[in-house]
Amino acid sequence: MLRRALVNTVQEIGEAAARVTDEGRARMPRLPWGKIVAMRHVLVHVYWGVDSDQLWKVVVEDLPVLERELARALDGWPPSERTL
Repeated sequence: MLRRALVNTVQEIGEAAARVTDEGRARMPRLPWGKIVAMRHVLVHVYWGVDSDQLWKVVVEDLPVLERELARALDGWPPSERTL
């Protein structure tokens, strides 16, 4: 159940990253946008080939960095431009 939840979570992050505008990406240039989207593609298209250890590493090491970068970017982002 945990593995499935992590796959779905990382997949959703990749889906969202694919929809971030160029302006949005420019506000967070340190994020590896291509790699985030590529991870989504692996999870969707190579599901049975997903390495659980690699997935766990992404969740433990990379997601906290992503969260910090997004929080930092949102601090300077006008509330009127924030959408869900």
